[in-house]
Parts: sequence; C-alpha cells; structure tokens
Amino acid sequence: MTVDDFRRLFRYDVWANEEALQMLGSVQEAPASSVSRLAHIAGCSSIWLARLKGVEPDLPVWPDMTIAESSDKLRVLKPLWEEYLNHLDDETTASVLRYRNSQGEFAAKVGDILRHVVMHGAYHRGQIAADLRAEGHVVRMTDYIVAAFAGALD
Repeated sequence: MTVDDFRRLFRYDVWANEEALQMLGSVQEAPASSVSRLAHIAGCSSIWLARLKGVEPDLPVWPDMTIAESSDKLRVLKPLWEEYLNHLDDETTASVLRYRNSQGEFAAKVGDILRHVVMHGAYHRGQIAADLRAEGHVVRMTDYIVAAFAGALD
C-alpha cells in the first residue's frame, strides 16, 4: 500500500465514525453496548496514535465515555491522525514498532498497525449497526464502497 492509500483509508474511517455517530444520535436511547463500542473505537484510535508517536496514551482501551465524549475525542483525533499521516513515508510504513500492552511486548510493522486501526473500527461499527438493527432501528451503511460512491474519500 502507498502512503496515499493509508490516507484514503483514514478518510474512510473518519467518515464511517461520523455515520456511526449519526446513527447513535438518531435514537432516543442508544444501546449501552453500542455506546461502549464507540468509546472503544475512540480509545483504541488514541492508543495506537500514541504508540506510533512514542507518547503515553491518554485513554484506556475501554474508556467509559458518553456518545458526546466519544464524538469529541474522535474529532480531536482527526487532525492528529492527519498530521501523522501527512509526515508518513514508505520507509516508516515498512518499519517495525515495538510496543507493550497489558498482555506483554509486541512488534508490528507500522503499515499493519495502520490497517488494523481502520479494520478494527469497521468491525466495531458493524457491531453497533447490528445492535441498533436488533432494536428495530434503521441503520446507515458504513461500508467503504459507500464512502467511495459518496465522494468522501477524495
């Protein structure tokens, strides 16, 4: 993947998170599991960016946040990810990052971490949609191809 491909994936991630926020904001009472999953998306995005920058994360993996707090955090993260991606090059995406989590020490290519962040968010947004659908709500499509058709990735 090229650096431009990663930037495009992260534009998708921002778009899809906004769609999830609109879904959750459109219901009278969002399922607690969905609120928790949205906070988890924000928490993990923040943690991975901190690891990539070599700084301490400011959130746990499963932060206890409201929809509004998660929305605020995702909006704060957007320009921070953009800044990181704007300074990214092919050498960096191929480099290995060593990090520690609650299960021990690990190492992964930066490019694989970037893919993981976006795919992880997609997985949990799918769970949010399933939660809402199970309660009888109409859900918004957050598929990558929908974002591409909408022109959200350019």
